Amino acid sequence: MENKLLSINNLKVNIEDKEILKGLNLEINKGEIHIIMGPNGGGKSTLAYSLMGHPQYKIIDGEIVLEGKSINELTADKRAKNGIFLSFQYPEEIPGVTVEEFLRTAKTSVSGEVQKIMAFKKLLKEKMIQLEMKEEYAARYLNLGFSGGEKKKNEILQMSILEPKLAILDETDSGLDVDAIRIVADGVNKFIDESRAILVITHYNKLLEYIKPDYVHILIDGKIIKTGGIELAEEIDKNGYENIKAKFSN
Repeated sequence: MENKLLSINNLKVNIEDKEILKGLNLEINKGEIHIIMGPNGGGKSTLAYSLMGHPQYKIIDGEIVLEGKSINELTADKRAKNGIFLSFQYPEEIPGVTVEEFLRTAKTSVSGEVQKIMAFKKLLKEKMIQLEMKEEYAARYLNLGFSGGEKKKNEILQMSILEPKLAILDETDSGLDVDAIRIVADGVNKFIDESRAILVITHYNKLLEYIKPDYVHILIDGKIIKTGGIELAEEIDKNGYENIKAKFSN
């Protein structure tokens, strides 16, 4: 199928000899927003790191297919060049490297094209205005002294600059106030189009007040056990995971 972006087939992943993903299946088409929800320890972040190619997460079975090609053997940098982006739950602080320098270097690395300084400054300014980020942030060291909200907005800024085919947002909304969640959601809505897709991992329904997912998936004990629409997230918000877990265990 030409519109298919990502297929995950029976994915089993170990970390430190413990199986975390236990036969996970998922398909994502271009133009779609998918939400992954689930209790702590179910495998949500493991899925994100496995898709990005973190070396500590060992694929022991199954396959990750991006645009018809297996990426199981690709390193993280090659996956990035193939169009996968992961925003971090806890972004690192990097003293001595400004936001602008980092983003320009990252764009050059991923695209394979040297970014001309003035043209990049113009692009960066446009994206920062969209995210309601002050222009002086570009000259600050990456995430150093940033508030939680500023760090998360910076991840969305990075996504919008790099323009990946598949953006994976790992709890980008955690610890944010309502205004910051709205700005992050607005960045997601501006980013999505018919050529790319977004996978959002979240614990919270607040973000879903601002973005409209195509699918909501419940990930428990290493497998996606239920898929639905926004109503599934509302059910979880109202009743928690116990009813779904009970049905699955039966």
